[in-house]
Amino acid sequence: MPDITRAQLNAYLDDSLSDRETAVVEQALRDSEVLRRGLRAIMQERDRGEHSIGAIWRRQRLSCPPREQLGSYLLQVLDSDLQDYIEFHLKTIACPFCLANVTDLQALQQEAEPQTRKRRQRIFDSSHGYLSVCRDTTK
Repeated sequence: MPDITRAQLNAYLDDSLSDRETAVVEQALRDSEVLRRGLRAIMQERDRGEHSIGAIWRRQRLSCPPREQLGSYLLQVLDSDLQDYIEFHLKTIACPFCLANVTDLQALQQEAEPQTRKRRQRIFDSSHGYLSVCRDTTK
């Protein structure tokens, strides 16, 4: 049986483990009464209100970029330091909240693409006709 740490149990409760890690923790919990007691103790501590700086930081997601920045990240319009930080936050930290936001933003981008093309074509068509009239009057 793998050794499951207190940090892993906290991450399990925060739903911030990968699918594979979650499965390992759940199997260990099924097999070990001692581990289940440890998990219950952590849950009771949380219920009483854990107020450490780390707990508040995780609970408030202070290192998570706002949704607007995630959208700008997808468009790659941020300065390089911020772009690198968000990439680290998503790919290395694998923050489940930010990954969900990015997935949602990507779906919205793909959904809007045909509408955007139609709108651009409509603007081009109307501008083309207007410019042709303007050109004819200047001759």
